[in-house]
Amino acid sequence: MKLCIHRGSKEIGGSCVELEQDGYRILLDLGLPLDLEFEDAALPSVKGLQEPDPTMLGIVLSHGHRDHWGLLPKVKQPIDVYLGRRTLAIMRAAAPFIPDGYAPDPAVAYEHRKPFSLGPFRVSPYLMDHSGFDAYSLLIEAGGKRLFYTGDVRAHGRKAKLFERLIAQPPESIDVMLMEGSSLSRLDDEGRFETEAEIEQRLVDAASRTPGMLLVACSVQNIDRVVSVYRAARRSGRQLIVDAYGAEVLKATETPSIPKPADDWQDVKVYIPQAQRRMLVRNGIAPIVEAYKGRRIFPERLPDETGKSVMIVRPWMLSDLHLVGAHTGARAIWSQWEGYLAREAGLKFSAKCREFGIPTETIHTSGHADVYSLKRLAAAISPKRLIPIHTFFPDRFGSLFVNVTPTEDGRWEAI
Repeated sequence: MKLCIHRGSKEIGGSCVELEQDGYRILLDLGLPLDLEFEDAALPSVKGLQEPDPTMLGIVLSHGHRDHWGLLPKVKQPIDVYLGRRTLAIMRAAAPFIPDGYAPDPAVAYEHRKPFSLGPFRVSPYLMDHSGFDAYSLLIEAGGKRLFYTGDVRAHGRKAKLFERLIAQPPESIDVMLMEGSSLSRLDDEGRFETEAEIEQRLVDAASRTPGMLLVACSVQNIDRVVSVYRAARRSGRQLIVDAYGAEVLKATETPSIPKPADDWQDVKVYIPQAQRRMLVRNGIAPIVEAYKGRRIFPERLPDETGKSVMIVRPWMLSDLHLVGAHTGARAIWSQWEGYLAREAGLKFSAKCREFGIPTETIHTSGHADVYSLKRLAAAISPKRLIPIHTFFPDRFGSLFVNVTPTEDGRWEAI
């Protein structure tokens, strides 16, 4: 088996790895680089993405973050895309709501620890802890060699038991491990990220200081965070309010333990902002609101619900709340990477909060493993060779882990 990292050996985002065995090939991820807009990003130089090539057997996605799938819409050929079943459901649910929304077709869904074959390749998915729901590490076997691709992982989220299970029972005899290192730029070597349980407690504390509505700006596709927000709301005697986008994504998880606007979750309500109501009609999906009957909170009722509610918001929703007076006594929580505050949506969020007199604070933890957890993972897998990926600091790996041999984007190497 041979491998080539087309992008990701020296950066976070744009992940794409090509594997070859007996003349057949597969891709692991096909992400959009973080520093490029979709229109400006080019596909990697991989045969079969723009012209027919029967040796390209499929694209296997580790999870549903755009920096791992964002170039798929540029593929000109009908190549099967393999991804987690719930990842596919969420991408389909989210597609009508977001700019450049997309769900792969044709698509083949896989599940935790159920191996599948693509020609000479045997792929075993391992469900992992990550801020992206239904995220997987991937074990690839071919030609007597074994490669373990971590994808994006962490050990401090609500699925930390999955990480511990992998540590306790790791796949054996790994020749190469491609290991992410996003956190090498965010913490010192001994630092630890806050857990989702700690984030939940901080949200409870924030709610206790908030006479009006607690407004949480987080991604509804960060299901762990939504659960933390819901649990904090419930502990504070409040209900959770989401918009139609959030409602559809939560339903798409197909997981009974995830809060959603349904009979079993009486304290989850739906508010549909004016712009979203127009979008539902424009995109021909307005009938979905029928499923929210008895769960909707209409604009005129919002001011009466503020002191007993936590709402997941996006920056453009703040003006709607101001128009009906639902911002009085509110507190806004930025619950995403702080770097996004320097970008357009974050700047607008901060500006609107200042304009409406809403105090703000940041309550967030990383979606990626800290160095301590990465050391545990590398020691448990104990690969013959460890290759950095999804990191801006590949040169630091050698001082932290053993058997490190960095590579270069575009270089083919035997495993």
